[in-house]
Amino acid sequence: MNTTASTAPTACLALADGTLFYGVGFGATGEVVAELCFNTAMTGYQEIMTDPSYAGQVVTFTFPHIGNTGVTPEDDETGDPVASGMVVKWMPTAPSNWRAVEGLSGWLAARGRIAIGGVDTRRLTRAIRQAGAPHVALAHDPDGNFDTDALVAAARGFAGLEGMDLARDVTCAQSYRWNEMRWAWPEGYAPQTDPKYKVVAIDYGAKRNILRCLASAGCDVTVLPATATAEEVMAHNPDGVFLSNGPGDPAATGAYAVPMIRDVLTHDLPVFGICLGHQMLALALGAKTIKMNHGHHGANHPVKDLETGKVEITSMNHGFAVDAQSLPDGVEETHTSLFDGSNCGIRVSGKPVYSVQYHPEASPGPQDSYYLFERFAAAMEAQRA
Repeated sequence: MNTTASTAPTACLALADGTLFYGVGFGATGEVVAELCFNTAMTGYQEIMTDPSYAGQVVTFTFPHIGNTGVTPEDDETGDPVASGMVVKWMPTAPSNWRAVEGLSGWLAARGRIAIGGVDTRRLTRAIRQAGAPHVALAHDPDGNFDTDALVAAARGFAGLEGMDLARDVTCAQSYRWNEMRWAWPEGYAPQTDPKYKVVAIDYGAKRNILRCLASAGCDVTVLPATATAEEVMAHNPDGVFLSNGPGDPAATGAYAVPMIRDVLTHDLPVFGICLGHQMLALALGAKTIKMNHGHHGANHPVKDLETGKVEITSMNHGFAVDAQSLPDGVEETHTSLFDGSNCGIRVSGKPVYSVQYHPEASPGPQDSYYLFERFAAAMEAQRA
C-alpha cells in the first residue's frame, strides 16, 4: 500500500499477524525488524535504550512522557543505543532538564535508531500481554510511503530471539579495567582509589552502572569478553567472578559460557550473576531456561526474598527465565516474582555462589537490592579469612 505525503503518517509499525500501527516518526529514517516488548518504567528511557540487554528488540514505553528531559552522555549504559527502536504515546517535547545535552530525537537520529510517536501504547501493550512478544517491522519515512505487505512479510521473516546468541554482538572486543564508582553529589562519578578485591567481570552485555556498583563495593574490576575461557579468567587471580547481564537466548550463549563457568566453579571462588549472568550460572549448575510470554521489563517489579520474607521493588529486563522446576539438588531458589511466581534468584547451598534475575544496580529503578553487591564483597572478604 502506498500513500501520499499529504495524507500519510510518517511511521508505521507492522506486526507479524498483520496488525498495523501508524504514527509520527522521529529519530533515524529507514526500517528495522525486531521483537517488540514493553517497558513500564516512568524514568530512565536513555538507560533503557542503551542497555545491551535490549539488543534485537523494539521497546514500547507505557509511560507517555518519554524524551521530555532530553539526554546526557552521563546516563548512557553503553556507548550507543542498543535497542533497535522505540514506540511512544506522545511525541517528545523540547528538553526541560538542567542535565540535558541534546534532545531525544536528534540523539536517536545520530545513532541510527528509529522511533514512532502517536501510537496507542495501551492497546499495543495489551496485545503483547495477550499474544506474547510479537515480531515487528518498524519503518520511518518522512514522505509517508509504506509498502505494508512488505513490512508484514519482513516481520514474519524475523528469526526471533530463541536460539540467538546476541552476547557476542554486544560484548567488549578486548579486556579492560574499570574503576569508576556510582554517581554521587557533588563530585559525580569518582574513581575507586582503594580497592580491596580483584574481580573479573564477564561481559555478556554489561551495563556501566553494574560495573560502577562493583567499584563502589570495593572491587578492582577487570572486564573480559563473553567468550573468555576459564584459564583466561583465572590468569587474573581474582577474588571473585561476576557474570553480567546481556541479550538473547541464554541456551545459545551457554554453548561457550557454561563450560567456562563450570571450570571456574571448581576453584571455590565467590560468583555473582545478574540477569543473563543469572541464567548462565543456572545452566552451568544443571538447570534449564525457558522463553517467557512477554518477559519482565520495568522498574516496579516486586520480588520476594524467600529466606527473609522481605519484598524488594526491583528493575527487570528479561524475556527468558530460569525454570525453577529444573533446579538440581544443592541449588536453592532464593527469590521469586510476586507478579507471576517466576524464578528471580538462586544460590548454591553452602557456597558463596548466587545470582538474581533482576537488576540490583537499577539505572533506572529503585535501589532496594544494592545490598547484593555488598554481599559479594563480604563473601570475598570471608574467603580471605
